Amino acid sequence: MIKRTLTIPALIFFCLLPVSSQVIKQETGLKREVTLYNPYKPSLHEAKKRSFLPDMADTMKIRPDFHYETSTKPFMPEYSIAPLKAATLLPDPLQKLYKSFVNIGMGNYTTPLAELSITTDRSKKGTIGFYGRHFSSNGNIELENGNEGFAGYMDNDASVYGRRYLKKSIFESSVDFTQKNRYAYGCDKSITNYTPSRNDIRMAYYNVGGEASLSSLTADSADLSYKLDLNYNYFFNSTNLFQHTVGLGGTVAKSVKGLYIGSDISFDFYRLSDSILAIPEYTASIAPFIKKSTDKWSFKLGFRALVDKSMNNPSEFHIYPDMNFSVSIVPSFINLFAGLSGKLEKNEPLKIISENPFLMRDGTLFRLPDTDHEMIASAGFNGNAGLKGTYLLSVSYSMITDMLLYSNLIFSDIALARGNGNYFSAMKDDTELLNVHAELGGAITDKISVNGIANYYNYNLSVYDHAWNKPDWDGKLGVKYNLRNKIIAGMELTALGERNQVINGNNITVTTALPVAEQPVYLTRPVHFNLNLSAEYRLSPILSFWTKVNNISYDNYYEWALYPSQRFLCMVGFTYSL
Repeated sequence: MIKRTLTIPALIFFCLLPVSSQVIKQETGLKREVTLYNPYKPSLHEAKKRSFLPDMADTMKIRPDFHYETSTKPFMPEYSIAPLKAATLLPDPLQKLYKSFVNIGMGNYTTPLAELSITTDRSKKGTIGFYGRHFSSNGNIELENGNEGFAGYMDNDASVYGRRYLKKSIFESSVDFTQKNRYAYGCDKSITNYTPSRNDIRMAYYNVGGEASLSSLTADSADLSYKLDLNYNYFFNSTNLFQHTVGLGGTVAKSVKGLYIGSDISFDFYRLSDSILAIPEYTASIAPFIKKSTDKWSFKLGFRALVDKSMNNPSEFHIYPDMNFSVSIVPSFINLFAGLSGKLEKNEPLKIISENPFLMRDGTLFRLPDTDHEMIASAGFNGNAGLKGTYLLSVSYSMITDMLLYSNLIFSDIALARGNGNYFSAMKDDTELLNVHAELGGAITDKISVNGIANYYNYNLSVYDHAWNKPDWDGKLGVKYNLRNKIIAGMELTALGERNQVINGNNITVTTALPVAEQPVYLTRPVHFNLNLSAEYRLSPILSFWTKVNNISYDNYYEWALYPSQRFLCMVGFTYSL
């Protein structure tokens, strides 16, 4: 309190001191003068403006400090055990099945075509179906002698078939009918007064037959696999020329210690008409084998023992090897294979008329010897061609006994009325055959695919100079175009090498003098190229329209000596599915 009392008067005293000093100086008479040389200009110094906006930077830092406390306790969920259901694999949806279709067409030379197929719907028990086909032509062709010959033909086929699924096997059967009509229109150009009617040169062949088979359903190769066959055929071309054929056959096989072991067994019995003056024929064979295959190699070891009793000849025993193997050199691309085999080729009437339907009408068709392929050695390569397809290159060497060749017949004695060049005789010869074979097929693009086949043949015959009517080489090249399964077009080019044909070839070895008309005549046919075109437009899944143009060639084609074939053939038609 005392300090505050003294301080206040002292401050007042010091504040009054300057005032007193100024007064004293004035009183002493001190004077000052100020002289101004420039007018007065007031000015302000530059000053920085201050921002009155608030500073958003927060300088305060808060450091959170947490403290956790945990206590563990085991979790015991409640659960129940239930069996898992087996996984179900659903199949791909099945496409709609059309149970039948009709194919109708017509072409020049008055060439009708009709096909009909009818089947039952899908069933786990079995199926039943019918198929029928008619194809014929009624055109005339100008012959070498200036006359016109009726070069028509007719093929009729019908079949009723069925299949029954049993518990562990499949039973299949069918009843079949085949009719082939041909007309022997060929005629030697020197014969000008021979104008037969259609009925005179008509050659009709019929075959009625049936077959049945029972085969196993084995998903595991360790189970016994079997197939049993029974067939019957009745072939005839007149009331007194016919043949009955009964055949039994089967295959039994089983996997034993990694090897697939089995055997083929067959027995065929032939009963001919009495007019042929022949005793019954038969053929019996057994063919055991052993197989094994892996991803990189496979082999088969076996043989075929066969007893053949042909017409008016004693029984003959044949044994043929049946061996082959293959090995993968470059997987999927290069596979090497080789084989050694043999076979007996039965020259039955139904097979022969598909080769040459114009044989003599005296029963020659039923008296032909069988062709014995004593040995067939082959080797080659196959694999993936790199075009979404495959290739095959092979070479084979065969030793053949009684290979059949055909020759036209001409008789100078018209009274015999047996041959004017329009009928044929069969000749046999032994030969060695070298065959080089090549195949290639695949897709170039998604729309275009190609396939080709080529063969080279070299015959070394014992009696004749040439293999009559057989080309030195042949080939085929096809191109197919598919636009979204809507438009399908195709082109096929076929080629035949040079061929040698003979007339009166059965008289080649005759040493006695022959009439001029019966002397052998040799013909050489040049290389022949032929082009076929086809196109189909599928309007809907059940209706499509098609056209075919065949036999587009630059020259006449002679299938046999004195037999010019029909040339340009154009057909149009449609297919309807039900």
